[in-house]
Amino acid sequence: MTDTPLPSSDAAADSPTEGSPALDESVHEARLWRDDGWTARVIKNEDDEGWAVEMIKDGEAEPALVGPWTMGRNKKDPKPLDTSAFNTLVKTASEVLRRHEQQLRAQLHKEVRVASADGNDELDITLDIVPDELEPYALLTALDVFGEQLAQVQVAPNFKLSKASAAAWVENEFRRPG
Repeated sequence: MTDTPLPSSDAAADSPTEGSPALDESVHEARLWRDDGWTARVIKNEDDEGWAVEMIKDGEAEPALVGPWTMGRNKKDPKPLDTSAFNTLVKTASEVLRRHEQQLRAQLHKEVRVASADGNDELDITLDIVPDELEPYALLTALDVFGEQLAQVQVAPNFKLSKASAAAWVENEFRRPG
């Protein structure tokens, strides 16, 4: 009979760091599955007696997904990871990341359509917030019907883009709003 070492409770100790050759290797174990740029790790659920699984995309510090994990037949240990479960977890975690990216894009990018100064054409006015930690700002841009940039100015990151504020900017010959 051989003793099998228990997994370390220090997640950082057994997590490979970026650039480590271990990230390139596939691992298919009962509680750790690494493949296709993702790592699934079955962990003790801190909130109750059960188990949880965390999905971490290679190169990321935080899990993209943490969720409950099924108990095994003995109602004590976790069910082992397998190919089907891993593939489902990758799909779910990828969808979570995609939704986060869409939400962030929606928060950082706004767009309205207004009439040009002469009233003959429509212009797309966009506001793109640059969330710099030290000096965040936003870019207010006017595009013609062909997508060509007519003007761009830097504004405060809390600038409120609306049809009214966009029309006022156009009427003011694209001068930086005050």
